[in-house]
Amino acid sequence: MNDPSVDPPTSVPAPGTAGPPPAIDLAGHTTVGDLTLDVRLKVQPGELVAVVGPNGAGKTTLLRLIAGLVALDTGSLFIGGRVVDDATPPGFVASHRRHVGWVPQDRLLFDHLPVAANVGFSPRATPERVTHLLAELDLAGLADRRPADCSGGQAQRVAVARAMASAPDVLLLDEPSTALDAESRRRIHYLLDDRERPATLLVTHDPGEAAGLADRVVELATGQVVGDAP
Repeated sequence: MNDPSVDPPTSVPAPGTAGPPPAIDLAGHTTVGDLTLDVRLKVQPGELVAVVGPNGAGKTTLLRLIAGLVALDTGSLFIGGRVVDDATPPGFVASHRRHVGWVPQDRLLFDHLPVAANVGFSPRATPERVTHLLAELDLAGLADRRPADCSGGQAQRVAVARAMASAPDVLLLDEPSTALDAESRRRIHYLLDDRERPATLLVTHDPGEAAGLADRVVELATGQVVGDAP
């Protein structure tokens, strides 16, 4: 979802403020099917926010909106201080031009590419970062294997490595640990606990995962934020 030819402008803090802008600054409304999502949310650089709520609450739609797969009807979305959606067609920045790492529930790996090529697919993914992530997620021995020949846990680690390889401003994870073996879960959690992680939205149904990893927990219900707490 990254295009090296499109760099966001340098963000200048507003008068009276200090430090970098939020990694995510969303205040908007959209309708997808029967769901109306109306959310105000800010996530700071390096912050990990767990998103929880019942099925149909809008958790995946929220991630898809930030990823650029759903557009706003009204409002605005800033990523790293750059407007990527102002609810107008000219103001909508396509997903591949946003510095976002995205791990959907179905992973969407490239079956025709081996593991190493999947992880290094983004033009912004350096060989050094690919090598580092393969090692951190215990994938170095699988570098030449195709995703179809990997276990479910291995394939999920490949998807997480690919999302992080381009050093995104924002990482979006939709139930990344569901039905994983203990070792895969441990390695993904260890990587997410790194102080150098990007701003992260983690959709999870696991209260232990949310409590153990998140700086904040945001609860959605019927498309709205009904709770936001450390």
